[in-house]
Amino acid sequence: MNTKLKAMVVFILVIFIVMSLTCSCARSPFGRTEPKKPQIPESISRGAGNEPQLVVYVKENERTENMNIEDYIVGVVAGEMKNDWPIEALAAQAILARTYVLEFISSKGGSKYGNAHISTDIEEAQAWDIASANDRIRQAVAMTRGKVASYNGTFIKAWFHAHSGGITATAKEGLAFKEAEPVYIKKVKSPDANAGPVEDRAWSAVFSNDEVRTLIRERFGDDVGPITNLEVVEKGPSGRAAIIRVNNKDFPGADLRIALGSSKMRSTLLSDLRIEGENIVIKGRGYGHGVGMSQWGANVMAGQGTSHEDIVKFYFKDLDIVKLWD
Repeated sequence: MNTKLKAMVVFILVIFIVMSLTCSCARSPFGRTEPKKPQIPESISRGAGNEPQLVVYVKENERTENMNIEDYIVGVVAGEMKNDWPIEALAAQAILARTYVLEFISSKGGSKYGNAHISTDIEEAQAWDIASANDRIRQAVAMTRGKVASYNGTFIKAWFHAHSGGITATAKEGLAFKEAEPVYIKKVKSPDANAGPVEDRAWSAVFSNDEVRTLIRERFGDDVGPITNLEVVEKGPSGRAAIIRVNNKDFPGADLRIALGSSKMRSTLLSDLRIEGENIVIKGRGYGHGVGMSQWGANVMAGQGTSHEDIVKFYFKDLDIVKLWD
C-alpha cells in the first residue's frame, strides 16, 4: 500500500470515529445505538442521575412518609415475593417494581391519597410489606439500583402476576385493557406450569347462583336474573376467557373475575365453567391476570441460573433495561 493510499485510509477511519462519537443518534463507536432513557417525573426528580424521592401514603398507618424510591422498592419486593426466593427472581421483581412506580407517576400524576405520589394500598398500586424485608431483599434491590424497563424511551407498564398457569396473556384478555395493546407485551410459554402451590397450578371455585347474580349486580349494575346460561363466547390468544356470557349479557372475563373475587376465581385460564344444580362451578389454572412477568415463572428461571435482566426480557418484548441513577 503506497503512502498516499495509507493516508487516505487513516483519514477515513478518523472521520468515521469522530462521526460515531458525535452522532446525535447516540451510537457507540461500534455502531450500536444506545437505548434512549425515559425521563424521571419532574415531581419526584432530584436532578439527572440522582435517586428520586417519593411521598408515600402508608395505608397501614394512615399517614404520608417521605422515602427515597429505593427504600420504597424494598418494601414492595418484600410484599410481592417471599423473602427466601432466589436473588435473581427478587432482582427481576425489583426492576419491575421500580418501573411500575415511575410509570404510575408519569401517567397518573400521583396517588388518590392527597398529595402522595404513590401508596401502599394494593388496590391502587403494589403490595408493600417492609416488615418482611431482609438482607436478601435488600441485596436484590441494591444490585438493580436505578434500573428500569423501558420501550422506545418510555417506562413500560410493568405488569406482573403470581402464576401464569403455563402461558402468559395479552393485556386485552388478561386485564380487559381498553387502550391499544402495548407492543412489548407478548404471550409466552412460562416455565411455571408444574411449579408453585397446587392451588395455583389448578384451582376450583363454587358459587351459588344467587351469589353470582348479586356480585354481578353490585359490580356492573346489571341484574341478569336467575342464571340459566353460562359460557365462554370468546377466548384470547393464550386461551383465557376474554368474554363470558351470563344469560344474554356479555362480560369481559377479566372484569367478571374481579366481580366474583380474584382470590376465588383465581384466573381466567379456565378449564371448566358450568351450572350444577343451584351452584356455579369454575375451574382453571394459574393465579392473577396473567400479563407480563409470572412471579413463579421467575422463581423457576432464577433457579435454573437465568439472570434478572434476562428474566424480565423473557416476559416482555424488545425492551431496554437502563440505569437512571447510581
